[in-house]
Amino acid sequence: MEEQKYYFKISPENIFGDLRLVQYTGGTDVFDTTDPCCPVLTGETTVTGVDFIGVYTGMTDVLSGGTNGDSLLTGLTIPILFTQTAVDMGYYSVFDGAILQKEVINNFLFSATTVNPYTYYFYNTSDTEFIKFLSLVTYVVDWGDGSPKVTLTSAAPISHNYPTSNSEYVITMTATSPWGISTITKTITTPFDDVMITNPNGNATFTPAGGNWASTSFNYDYIFSGDSNTDINDFFSYNYTTVPFLVTGYTESTINDLAQYGPKSSLYGGKFKLGIQVTGTSGNVGTVWGEDPSGLYTAYTINQIDYFDYEDFTLFMVYSSGLTQDDIVMSGLTKNEALINVIDQPEVQTDIFIERGKNSALEFVERLGEVDNVGDLEKYGYGFFNVKKDLS
Repeated sequence: MEEQKYYFKISPENIFGDLRLVQYTGGTDVFDTTDPCCPVLTGETTVTGVDFIGVYTGMTDVLSGGTNGDSLLTGLTIPILFTQTAVDMGYYSVFDGAILQKEVINNFLFSATTVNPYTYYFYNTSDTEFIKFLSLVTYVVDWGDGSPKVTLTSAAPISHNYPTSNSEYVITMTATSPWGISTITKTITTPFDDVMITNPNGNATFTPAGGNWASTSFNYDYIFSGDSNTDINDFFSYNYTTVPFLVTGYTESTINDLAQYGPKSSLYGGKFKLGIQVTGTSGNVGTVWGEDPSGLYTAYTINQIDYFDYEDFTLFMVYSSGLTQDDIVMSGLTKNEALINVIDQPEVQTDIFIERGKNSALEFVERLGEVDNVGDLEKYGYGFFNVKKDLS
């Protein structure tokens, strides 16, 4: 946005509070009051003898001549016209009013009133205005009551009158395109009672038009029990299984990470300290417990995971508590659609210096300053200079 500056100049003669009454002794002389600098407040055009006239004082008196040094400059109004909008001025919060719906290819809203509880209004909210390829899509509305389907030809809202009975209907909007068919279904009840519906986003279905998954529909219910339940206590592991529970599996041996230097005679297997916690070469903290009595495996623990090295494989065992109260933070997720596809300029975080050798371009010239004669030139720096002798 181009910067705009406004300059206001306030002159003392334009400030009524700058006028002060002073006594003027005119004597026999006549004072012309048509001069704008010294108007006579009594309405006279001339002053003779003694009278009071208004004169302008300095701005210092206007700004600090009041009680306790208060300013006398009050009631000053300066109209300023701003032509910028919120978009011109930038975004100052995560929510700027520019809301974008989650589904922009195929979506709709509906509304009704308790005054006409059997009449529902339908709004196609697919982003047909800005997404050009949606001009290839045909939108059809099925009211769900057996009445004829309606093909949408514009973005204008349409209405439908349902039978006067207590019923439940499913409004379906189908979007047919070259890449497939998608439908959005939302359930309504009649008569409309102004009660919030349980799933305002509806159910989405997409059927690809080609490829290996052609004619195979994919469904997604926007809101289910996991979405609507915000009680963090219902997501702990102990609600589903005994805590802690054992996790086991197979892996590769990592016992050599705990190998230690020292006299081989004092180390188990010549490498390990038994029963003493050590930090391995990769930073892992662990303990070697040695072999079992039957000699089938070597046991050790690294990062609270128990390993059992058998001849051909390694078994690991660890206890887990899954998700606990300390692991879960329940908070709302906010997406600022205004910043989608917005990136910052690349930033160089590290400067790179390239060393191009020991000799600079002018080093030979600088070293010539250390040479006094031809003999020094030949001997300098153990043959630093390439001296060519003329043998002619």
